[in-house]
Amino acid sequence: MSSAVRFASELIEYDSVSSKTNLPVTEHVAQWLHDWKFDLERVDYVDSAGTPKANLIARLGSGTGGLAYFCHTDVVPALNWSIPDFGPFEPHVRDGRLYGRGSTDMKGSLACMLAAVSPFVGTSLREPIYICCTADEEVGMLGAEYVAARSSIYREMVAGQTRAIIGEPTGFGVIYGHKGGCGIRIISKGIAAHSSTNLGMNANWNMIPFLSEMKELYAELESSPLWRNEEFIPPTTTMNLGINDHNPALNVTAPRSVCTLYFRAMPGMDVTPILDRIQQAAVKYGLEYEPIFRATPFYRDKNSPFVTECLEFADVPVPRTVAYGTDAARFSELTNCVIMGPGHIAQAHTSDEWILLDDLQKGTEMYRRMIERWC
Repeated sequence: MSSAVRFASELIEYDSVSSKTNLPVTEHVAQWLHDWKFDLERVDYVDSAGTPKANLIARLGSGTGGLAYFCHTDVVPALNWSIPDFGPFEPHVRDGRLYGRGSTDMKGSLACMLAAVSPFVGTSLREPIYICCTADEEVGMLGAEYVAARSSIYREMVAGQTRAIIGEPTGFGVIYGHKGGCGIRIISKGIAAHSSTNLGMNANWNMIPFLSEMKELYAELESSPLWRNEEFIPPTTTMNLGINDHNPALNVTAPRSVCTLYFRAMPGMDVTPILDRIQQAAVKYGLEYEPIFRATPFYRDKNSPFVTECLEFADVPVPRTVAYGTDAARFSELTNCVIMGPGHIAQAHTSDEWILLDDLQKGTEMYRRMIERWC
């Protein structure tokens, strides 16, 4: 078993779904890095549900510059896991693949970096190696926010303009841009009563005209050149809508109706008019407007020297963009930054998540070459 497979397997065994604490898996990584003489920094916080979370920022070597690798230790839920032979947190190797929640997104990537770093432990580095493991990337990138605001080692990276790799699964391609995100919750309140009486007030009735306006907004966002960017696939904001009244029975007037909206903004796009339009429609129909989440897009010059240099390590000769978001949205102060990692996003969050053993080997080699070049 290769070092990367061993590291990944140990990481997968931790159930670090975002709704739970990530302290155990963070402490496991911290022990490895402590044993390798990294300088360690913890940025802890408690999320809105009262769950303790931890970010780990580590440095090997001294000076400025070097290479910073960023990842997250939380994973998405695995309630729909489809393999009966083993569970999502029981890493299993079969047919050239390592199965388990987080194998692709993104504990496998972290394992590659750990395997790449280990041979350099005890050697003399020209420039430092940084490893940053965040919490809550899957549910709003809150951990990365705390790192950017409170980590002294991160401030050191910014001051030295360290080369930064966000190790998300990109199929070994270089990603220079991704969309941002805006999430809003709209709430309509009514009164629960037996529907045979006129004593209740169904919250859904006030929601319907609001939804009609949102349908018009969606059509505009999908069709107007103002909201498109042809660098991305798809080139639109792909606004998504969710509706739920949690009504317990057919004969009860719904006391609460909730609509969620989520759209993905392009780099350079001013989303204020979109948000204003949604809020104005909510006010018009007597609904509550509640911002949930906002992340800025990530974008770097695809012709920059750093992007060009990263292509030397890539499987794909041309840099590209992606539609999904990453912690890079919170690390805008790092000029030399790309997203680049093993595995493919198509395997992330699936009911049988896996990563190829060959990709773990290739990822280790890719990160090892970066360390040799830059550190």
